[in-house]
Amino acid sequence: MKKFSIAIDGPAGAGKSSIAKILANKLGCIYIDTGAMYRSVGLGAIKQGLNYQDEEAVSLLMPDLDIKLKMSEEGQQIFLNGHNVSTEIRNDEVAAAASKVATYTKVREALVESQRTIQNETSVVMDGRDIGTVVMPNATLKIYLTASVNERALRRFKEYEAKGIAVDLAVLTEEIVARDKQDMERKISPLKKSDDAVEIDTTYMTIEEIVERIISLLNERM
Repeated sequence: MKKFSIAIDGPAGAGKSSIAKILANKLGCIYIDTGAMYRSVGLGAIKQGLNYQDEEAVSLLMPDLDIKLKMSEEGQQIFLNGHNVSTEIRNDEVAAAASKVATYTKVREALVESQRTIQNETSVVMDGRDIGTVVMPNATLKIYLTASVNERALRRFKEYEAKGIAVDLAVLTEEIVARDKQDMERKISPLKKSDDAVEIDTTYMTIEEIVERIISLLNERM
């Protein structure tokens, strides 16, 4: 199969990352975890003792951050300035920092350039909020993955439950609604469906069905 790129966009809780990882594994290509890249920037700011709410300070830090994605037997790992931070970036403080730094123009420009460089070199699957509209406008296949608010909240609830974390489903639902509003109304690269994207409502679909549907669409495009 010749080189290809799959862009997967959609709101929080639609299953983008899970689907993207499985697709990359099945198709033998690289999964670019854009969320992990923004988390790495947030972690970098925290490690430097910077206030990640300070856009100028974080922007000036960008040239000093070397972020790399590497495959290993344990799956894809993310490195920040040569150190494996795959586990370190998965905490609430870093998540909050990532959400903030992702709104900064200089941060987005730097990471988008890095993501495009990887895309130009090899076949990729990338997920996020603006992949098909901004990062990979010429992607081989663009998917807009969505699901009902209630279903997305329920999925998050089950994830927390499996980890032994007590959460309120009603609160999760409110957070999903608030996140959708924030993502769709942000000034830089807001969440929206690309005109040439195929929308897939995953509310009543299994992961296997979603993956098979996307692979079928890719084969048609190829």
